[in-house]
Amino acid sequence: MAKRRLRVTLAGSLTVVALALAACGTDSGGGGGASATVQIWEGYTGPEAKAFAHLITVYQNQHPGEKVSSLYVNNDNTLQKVLTAVRGGSPPDIAYLYGSWAPNVAQIPQVVNLTNVVKRSGINWNDFWVGERDVATVKGKVIGVPALVDNLAVVYNKTLFAKAHLAPPGPGFTWSQFVADAKKLTDPAAKQFGTAYVTPASEDTVWHWEALLWEAGGQLLTADNKKAAFDSAAGLESLNTLRTMAVTDKSMYLDPTDQAYSNLFNSGKIGMLVTGPWDLGVFTNVHYGVQVMPSYPGSSAGHQTISGPDNWVVFNNGATRVSAAEKFILWLTAPAQVKYFSLKTGDLPTRASVGNAAGFSQQIDTTLPGVSAFVANLANVKQARPQIPQYPKISTVLANMAVSVLLGKSQPQAALSSAAQQVNQILAAG
Repeated sequence: MAKRRLRVTLAGSLTVVALALAACGTDSGGGGGASATVQIWEGYTGPEAKAFAHLITVYQNQHPGEKVSSLYVNNDNTLQKVLTAVRGGSPPDIAYLYGSWAPNVAQIPQVVNLTNVVKRSGINWNDFWVGERDVATVKGKVIGVPALVDNLAVVYNKTLFAKAHLAPPGPGFTWSQFVADAKKLTDPAAKQFGTAYVTPASEDTVWHWEALLWEAGGQLLTADNKKAAFDSAAGLESLNTLRTMAVTDKSMYLDPTDQAYSNLFNSGKIGMLVTGPWDLGVFTNVHYGVQVMPSYPGSSAGHQTISGPDNWVVFNNGATRVSAAEKFILWLTAPAQVKYFSLKTGDLPTRASVGNAAGFSQQIDTTLPGVSAFVANLANVKQARPQIPQYPKISTVLANMAVSVLLGKSQPQAALSSAAQQVNQILAAG
């Protein structure tokens, strides 16, 4: 599975484009007859594409006369293509869009407000995990229905832990234990590292650190999103944790490619990773286990993790087509379809009722061993990244901050102070 949920590179440059679309008109009354075809843009490949195509067929068989037309669009490019299509007056009825784009998506006038739709009887909006609902909601307005959910946990090599005479990570695992184990798992002569961290200075770099910040009891921004809040004791503790492994102990493999780490882990050269369920499918040569993120014992935040959900977004092509699009999306994201898609693909279920159902963990582990631990870990997704248009710029600052510390170029406190000053300037600019 691709890392679809991390992309934020386009969003910062699209805000002005999105605002410019306000002048575009939309016919809210027409849109075709009862048999109007719902056009959907999605980026599925492999098992996901096969499962999605099957669901479309099932839907059409259950709803004679209703048609759904699916078009593959690379997820990285979807928002740009949607904006171009909106300008031309021909957006899709539904598009799969990264959750990190939500603040920008919310500014497009043609996006349908789903706030009342998700309140309809039988939808059970609260059945979607809290992290998903947070990312689908911008300033109180629901702009999408969850399409994907994930999180970060610890994936460890059971064989290497046994060889080092280390107890495997348990549910009460702490960051001090993680750091100590990483050091013991490191063997320079064998080019073996205790752990790894991605350092392309991208959002992937950032969201791995954000989870540590939250677990240490910190926040990225103040409650009103007006100022940086990460230049704090929690921010310092989180960066010191990373610096100890990367600089002091040299137990951390730093991967600027954001790809090499998975091959190294699969070849037995890395003891444990903080990663997501999308990587499990490539770990075919490793006897691995999955455990929740470590905690900071002195913090009341507990074993938190982070998620980057994506959304199905509906566009206004007239009342008839909007109604047909809403009907399809609500069917697609109902528990029965969520369960089918999850079991066929190994993707985490977007609904808690599916993930918590008796026997589901055993079923999905048959599809992808260990993925049930990520399903259970969704209960530890308690916060979301700030839902503001400035986040992509903030992310760039935070990525550079983390990389400078990991490479030993900056001390954690100096890096925090500099980054906070830059973030405050971004926020003040509006």
